[in-house]
Amino acid sequence: MSGGGSKGIALSDRQRIAWLRLIRSDNVGPATFRDLINHCGSAEAALAMLPELSARGGRLSQIRVAAVAGEEDERERASGHGARFTGIGEPDYPPLLRQVDQAPPLLAVKGNAGVFRAPAAAMVGARNASMAGIKLTRQIAATLSSNGYAIVSGLARGIDKAAHEASLAGGTIAALAGGLDKPYPPENLDLLAAIESGRGAAVSEMPFGWEPRARDFPRRNRLIAGLAYGVVVVEAAERSGSLITARLAGEANRLVFAVPGSPLDPRSAGTNRLLKQGAIVVTDAADVLDAVRPLEGKPVFAPERLLEPDFSDPGAPPADSDRERIVELLGPTPTDIDDIIRHTSLRPAQVFLVLLELDLAGRLERHSGGRVSLVSLDP
Repeated sequence: MSGGGSKGIALSDRQRIAWLRLIRSDNVGPATFRDLINHCGSAEAALAMLPELSARGGRLSQIRVAAVAGEEDERERASGHGARFTGIGEPDYPPLLRQVDQAPPLLAVKGNAGVFRAPAAAMVGARNASMAGIKLTRQIAATLSSNGYAIVSGLARGIDKAAHEASLAGGTIAALAGGLDKPYPPENLDLLAAIESGRGAAVSEMPFGWEPRARDFPRRNRLIAGLAYGVVVVEAAERSGSLITARLAGEANRLVFAVPGSPLDPRSAGTNRLLKQGAIVVTDAADVLDAVRPLEGKPVFAPERLLEPDFSDPGAPPADSDRERIVELLGPTPTDIDDIIRHTSLRPAQVFLVLLELDLAGRLERHSGGRVSLVSLDP
């Protein structure tokens, strides 16, 4: 069984350093990275244009552009840790993750990249899991693993740990919120070592040396959702990171599964709510297999996924008045880019360029489904 093709072109060492520099520079996220490459033609050209583009977007201070020496050092640190960086167009980049809107341009990987070629299912849930939840997780993960599925989770306590442990023999993927050299929690270090030295792998989009913060875990959850055909939530309270993973999975057109639980157990409040919202009921691994098997090898792009912006025919450069019109149309409420294009009658490339400038200036926030909103400049 296969989770997708492995075609791609390897980056040269020079390109990889340029990609690292670009994604590590100020205000450059996955979508901005993509737009910069499309507009400028290469990461090296984009790096040279960052100051000009950010100034046109209204940035008041000089943008920080990551230095060559710093990213060469990060690459050496990764190599010393037994890890490597793989680009989104390279053969060993996870094929399912490649199909997610705003997929990480570069992914740090440690372990056996062959695990990415297997179809994958994610399992997440409560850190303070019940014994019943842990037992069911182990049963489902072990059965999925024996059927050729890689199990994706976040290395957390409770449900995550049980899912990883039950699928070590078949292959499991741990998505981390910090750098690969800063795993969390510390009590799962031995488990992580077993994953990396066996048939599994650990992945992260964060820089080496990055200590995970609370706001980094939703980004980790996006990786979990993107690496799999579906996410199984075993136990989750009403305000749970697992529910964030489920939401992100739905936005990425992935399946969402939930295990029903007692209404008297707070750890089941979130999963029961998911079921009310249409999640697939799971009581054993067969429920997951029946739903996921028909998806193998098929594209799983989100329905609202946008085509990459085409900068090949920009026409005349956007005038200052055009920039002002676009800024006036933006506000704190997320707005569809297509609506802006239709309302202004500007060429799509002109609108995307202005949005790119605003993004680099720190004035734009990107949302799922190609929506954007405006943030105010720092005083």
